[in-house]
Order: sequence, then structure tokens, then C-alpha cells
Amino acid sequence: MSFLPRFTITHPITAVLTRIERARGFLEAARLSEDWISRMQNRALVLEAHHTTHIEGTHLTLEQAEHILAGQKVQGASPDDAQELLNYKKAFDLVSDYLEAGEPITEGLIRQIHKRLVEGVRGNKASPGEYRKVQNYIVNTQTGAKIYTPPPPLEVPQMMTDFVAWLQQQAQINPVLVAGIAQFQLAHIHPFVDGNGRTARLLSTLCLYRTGYDFKRLFTISEYYDRDRPAYYKALQTVRERAMDLTGWLEYFTGGLGEQMREIQTTAERVIRRDVILSQARKSGLKDRPIALLDFLLSAGNATVAECERELKVNKRTLQRDLKLLVEKGLIREVGTGPTDPTKYYQALL
Repeated sequence: MSFLPRFTITHPITAVLTRIERARGFLEAARLSEDWISRMQNRALVLEAHHTTHIEGTHLTLEQAEHILAGQKVQGASPDDAQELLNYKKAFDLVSDYLEAGEPITEGLIRQIHKRLVEGVRGNKASPGEYRKVQNYIVNTQTGAKIYTPPPPLEVPQMMTDFVAWLQQQAQINPVLVAGIAQFQLAHIHPFVDGNGRTARLLSTLCLYRTGYDFKRLFTISEYYDRDRPAYYKALQTVRERAMDLTGWLEYFTGGLGEQMREIQTTAERVIRRDVILSQARKSGLKDRPIALLDFLLSAGNATVAECERELKVNKRTLQRDLKLLVEKGLIREVGTGPTDPTKYYQALL
């Protein structure tokens, strides 16, 4: 087996892995409603599909992506962009089915993932599911300069065989690091004409899921990359600049996942706190209408009277009476200079 990744587990990596384990433990133990988890999983899928394709050059907005994945037609959206988004959902479904079967990761599976990701778009020029037979390049889209020349096509089959053999034998390395190494190595081999980045990121997600690091399928690692794409590309390129030492990339990869876990845990903690507050409010004798208002403010964080009116569809006088009641009970607070202040809003006290 010729693929032997080289890296050092630094203090930053160790610290982030510890935080990830804590977040994992929190999510496993947290009492979160199935309804909330289902909604958040659907949201995570939308975000991941949007950001992983956006990194590769699609021009859909997040709102357009939401509509397309909901089965709605979006006027003005590029057909190829829309299909690539839908293709991600198909590839994710493939990964989900694989997880239920519990089979090992194989070259065939990786090729099937790629096939689903790129099939039927841009004239099938990406040769869905087939290793490339031509030399390709990674180019700076702004300057046109070549950033990276992948291995020659004749080397791809053996490199993929060695890579997958390594993946199938990993039991000693932390699964988070295995996922990071897998993402880099597939992107480095660049075995397909196009769609390598998307395939690598989904493979990384698969590596996490199959080892029990699915985090209830709430994380969206591509969102982290898409926030600062130059940093993402630099982290990948640094490996090659440092004689294939993966340490810097793994610091970046674990840092991104750790940031995602922090955000998820913060959101989950707010949901748990919200549920406790609503339960206590019901026990105090509050009626359904002020409870609904409190629920809205807990979810929104804060809102003006007009926003509360639109959401709850009650008349202003009744709404103001309910707001006053919630203020008196110490559940929300009023922020503003007076009743005529147009910027005045009400804030839930979590």
C-alpha cells in the first residue's frame, strides 16, 4: 500500500478534537424533539447542497436553492445550476442508503457518488463515474493561472486503489482526521474530469457518518468553506507546498468542523432553553395566544410589534396587551424609548 499520509497531531488539532468530542457527547445526550431535529436536518441538507455547488461556480441564491430542492421551479435559474443542486440530493441519498447497508467504502461507491453528482449537467462533459483519461488542471478563475497540475491520468487508477485500500484499513487514526485526509487525497488525485471537489466533500461527510460522527446530520461543512473560499483553497495548496505534509490542512479541516459543532451546540442549547421556558410559562397559567407570542419571540430572538402582528395575525391592541403581560412576567423585555419609537422591539429573555 503506497499511500501513507504524513501529518503531526498538533496542540491546535488536539484541542479542536476535544471540543468536537464534547459537542458530539452533548448532541447524543441532549433532549431535542424529533420534529426539531428533522427540520434542522432538512435545513442542513439545503445548506450543504447550496454551498458545495456554490463553491464550484453555481450562481443560485440560498433562497432559490430552497425552492428548487422543495420541487418548485425558479424563474431565471440556470438549468445546469438547478440540476447540480438536485444531483447533490441524489448523491446524498446514495450515501444514506450505503450507511444502512454498512458496506465498506470502495472505488465503485466513490464513482457512483461522482456519477450522481454530475450526471445530466453541462452536456455530461464530466464523464459521470469514469476516471479521467486526460490531463486536467486547477486554475485561478480570476487570473487564469494554473494553481495545481494533478497526477497524469495513467496514474489515477493505481492511486485510487491505494487510497481506498488505506481507507478500508483505518482503525487507529481518529475518524475526524481520516475524514479530513480522505477529502484532501481525493481532491489531490483529482480522478475525474470535473466534480472532484463536490465528490471529495461528500466522501469526507460519508467517512464521518459511518464512524458514528454524524452529529445527528446537522452540520454543513461546505458552508464554512464557502464563507472564505481563498482560505479553503490555500489550506489545500499548503499541503503541496510543504512536501505533502497534511498537518496544516488538518488544522484547517478540524477547525472548520469544530466551528460548525460550536454553532450547532449553541443553537441546540437555545432550543432546549426555549422548551424549558415554554413549559414553565404553560404551568404558570398563560393561555395559548401569549404562549404562541412567546414562542415566536424565543425563536426570532426579537421582533417589533408590526412583525409580531404579521406572524400571529392578531389585532394590535390584543397584541400589545399580551406583550405587556409577558414583560410583567419577566419573560421578555421592551427595548426602545417609548410607544411612538418606530425602532422599538421586544426581546425574549433566554
